[in-house]
Amino acid sequence: MTDSSEQKVDHVVIAGGGTAGWMAAAALSRLVGRKLSITLVESEEIGTVGVGEATIPTLLTMNRLLQIPEPDFIKCTHGTFKLGIRFENWLHEGHDYIHSFGDTGRGCWAGGFQHFWLRGQKEGVAKTYGDYCAELKAAEANRFGILSDHKLNYAYHLDATAYARYLRKMAEASGVRRIEGKISHVAISSDSGDIESLSLEDGRLVTGDLFIDCTGFRALLIEETMKTGFDDWTHWLPCNRAWAVQTELKGEPVPYTRAIAHDAGWRWRIPLQHRAGNGLVYCNEFLEEESAKQRLLSLVDGEPLIEPRPIRFQTGQRRRYWHKNCVALGLSSGFIEPLESTSIHFIQNGIMWLLLMFPDPVISKASVDEYNQKLRAESERIRDFIVLHYVANERTGDPFWDECRRIPVPDSLKQRIELFKDAGRVFKPQDDVFSENSWVQVLMGQGISPQRYHNIADAMSPDQLAQFLLEIESNVSRTVGALPNHGEFVQHLVSIASK
Repeated sequence: MTDSSEQKVDHVVIAGGGTAGWMAAAALSRLVGRKLSITLVESEEIGTVGVGEATIPTLLTMNRLLQIPEPDFIKCTHGTFKLGIRFENWLHEGHDYIHSFGDTGRGCWAGGFQHFWLRGQKEGVAKTYGDYCAELKAAEANRFGILSDHKLNYAYHLDATAYARYLRKMAEASGVRRIEGKISHVAISSDSGDIESLSLEDGRLVTGDLFIDCTGFRALLIEETMKTGFDDWTHWLPCNRAWAVQTELKGEPVPYTRAIAHDAGWRWRIPLQHRAGNGLVYCNEFLEEESAKQRLLSLVDGEPLIEPRPIRFQTGQRRRYWHKNCVALGLSSGFIEPLESTSIHFIQNGIMWLLLMFPDPVISKASVDEYNQKLRAESERIRDFIVLHYVANERTGDPFWDECRRIPVPDSLKQRIELFKDAGRVFKPQDDVFSENSWVQVLMGQGISPQRYHNIADAMSPDQLAQFLLEIESNVSRTVGALPNHGEFVQHLVSIASK
């Protein structure tokens, strides 16, 4: 194989299936803009982690680009809607708050809504911050719908395995060739350092121009073979184990994910149409593996449908997401625990940037460098957002949480916290997946209160401010009141897809 800078990319080989592999296959076969030969190699004997059942609103973009009808998507993935995440016991036992999607209130050019709300709190005319957010109030009321005059910001709860099957069908219809088999060897060119081929256990050889590593935590191509290096973030995010189990769904599916803190980590509950996804995340220095498993089983609602599955992980990122002619997607590229449901988003983000910088017709060093810079910056911003939940806690007396308060905060996060604490200011970098309102909700939810607000909020008279807040609250109330029950709306979409 010639040097990467001279190699024309016509044949893409995807190593591994699952959500990452089949999403990449579907997107590349439909959205690159020119005809590619695409081969995906996977083995039915190798399982996928497959617990990433909660998403964030960016998934809607991918589904729309792939022209996936929403009723079909909801039906085939057994999906429900998600308006946010309810964090329980994170600040301290008995305290909870919702990080909702969308906006809260209305700000202006000089300052976000939080400044007007802070002044309203000071003067005794403002209700709780969440009363001014339609998505949050709808989540609390178990309501969801898509209205012509108001669009809620939402994501999905889904069966990730079913989603991968749906994407596989789409990709194969677009010409993607699937090869069943285990990869036994990755051949590297002694001249260029590029990947030349994948050898399968049965002796078959798969050659290509661009290789996409979707082999999960193993990172067979990007790390085991190419040894690009790994930045360990355990000192910021100490949880390193999880147990996951599916259970019968008891009660109605609510339109939000639950993230419930416990003395050595947290656990999730994700409602689908037909079952619930449950997991317990923990640090093994503070909780033994068998004790964690038994704790999860003692806390779930509904009978387990499968045996609990252990997951071991290390938080961090690859030093290169794209190296030579290899691109890592999903768990192969690194891992940030699923506290804010960013796992599928990060797969999608890697694919979207690959589409924008796809070799046309050859691999460009400038594009590779830009890709790595974009993905690293995005990963670090997500990392900071997750770290915030841990370092800002008041769970005194729990050794794990006491240790979390002593975590050396990344400088980038420290600046954000100090800026908000000082004057309620939040600024969103261009490519940050989390909005200013997301940061405000979590900062305040974790007990960080601004010392002052922007003086633009004083431009209103007291009566004007009270009326301004009342109008927003009334609009939110009317919007939520017009929404149907969440479960009924889900079944309505399923019935549309079934016709």
